[in-house]
Amino acid sequence: MDPLADELNQTIRKNNPALYEMLSPFGTRIFFPKGILSQSAEAKQKAHLFNATIGIALEHGKSMHLDCIHDWVKDLDPDDVFPYAPASGKPALRELWLNKQLAENPSMRGRNFGSPIVTSALTHGLALVGDLFVGPGDTVVLPDKFWGNYRLIYGVRKEARIVTYPFYTPQGGFHLEALRRTLESEAAGGKKLVVVLNFPNNPCGYTLTAGEAEGVTRILTDTARNGASLVTVLDEAYFGLFYTEGLMTESLFGHLVNQDERLLVIKLDGATKEQFVWGFRVGFITFGSHSSADLGALYQALEKKTLGAIRSCLSNGPHVSQTLIWKGMLAPGYEEQRAAKFSLLKARARRVREVLALEKYRGAWEVYPFNSGYFMCLRLNRVEGETLRRHLLDKYGVGVIAAGGKDIRIAFSCIEEKDIQRLFDILHQGVLDLEPQS
Repeated sequence: MDPLADELNQTIRKNNPALYEMLSPFGTRIFFPKGILSQSAEAKQKAHLFNATIGIALEHGKSMHLDCIHDWVKDLDPDDVFPYAPASGKPALRELWLNKQLAENPSMRGRNFGSPIVTSALTHGLALVGDLFVGPGDTVVLPDKFWGNYRLIYGVRKEARIVTYPFYTPQGGFHLEALRRTLESEAAGGKKLVVVLNFPNNPCGYTLTAGEAEGVTRILTDTARNGASLVTVLDEAYFGLFYTEGLMTESLFGHLVNQDERLLVIKLDGATKEQFVWGFRVGFITFGSHSSADLGALYQALEKKTLGAIRSCLSNGPHVSQTLIWKGMLAPGYEEQRAAKFSLLKARARRVREVLALEKYRGAWEVYPFNSGYFMCLRLNRVEGETLRRHLLDKYGVGVIAAGGKDIRIAFSCIEEKDIQRLFDILHQGVLDLEPQS
């Protein structure tokens, strides 16, 4: 064990022994080295004459660059574009995102949690959770409607055991009792469980109601207080895209953080969908725990382990993306422009509900409840999802996702409101083409 890793482990163990036990084997070994990066950071503060520490080139006191590239972002200072960003992300963006979290989630105010760390979007954040907390044979608990990449990240890369429970009740709400029973069964003997919650959900486009959110909070806190160690991962890639009344429009993070030493809460959010910058690859990971000792020292140790994990795989995220998001969030008209795009998506979701209520579709499929995000799902009654997907592509030039068995996922986010009925008419005709003729 490297002495730096051992020092971080001792800090975590001292301030939250249960959290230390949640670390994966890699999580215990990883550390942030006192090497080039830390020496360069120190030199940036103190080297007032010459700074010959970091592997970039300077010219006339600015980052060396090609004008033919800078011309595309010429309104930005070269030093906000071309140098490496810190492994933890651009400090000004981290502070701005923290303020955004607090503004949009009143329940987080007054709570004690770590500072958001920049990730290379949400997938990288999920992978960092895997690095730090998931080892071979660990149990990851998911609803049966989940984003397929979770299986790659945790099942394939980390060799974890995936356990699922029914997402929906027969009446159509979130299946609180199934979650409770699964955690109760899997946590027997005080086991560590990694629980992934994704709202708004991909693929179903479902967000918890306020009452369901209270139920989830109660189930998780009770499970931790009964002796299980829970790494609770909140994948909030589509945060803010809520289209109906009565939903939980805050993150569960503020309700779960600081509740119990056995309840680690990890909030994953980002600009990707919230700000419609999918290719920028900028997300955030925020840790929340509990300690009767020094929570600040605990978060510092977790951050250093996270930075070590970042350093060991991609070093740091893209600087220009972080700068553009930071500048955009401070620009006049930012909130108004976001609200306008939200209104477009909300109108599309409303139109989908109107169209799916038409009598002519009855019998072809069942509609899974949806109220948020980019997606909705149908359960086909008599046709397999993959069969319909291929048929729609080959005969009509229409693409949908076969989400397993008889389920198909439709991204209404990328369909203009005026085209929504035509899309579902084509889906319906495709079903009729394939249904056995009586």
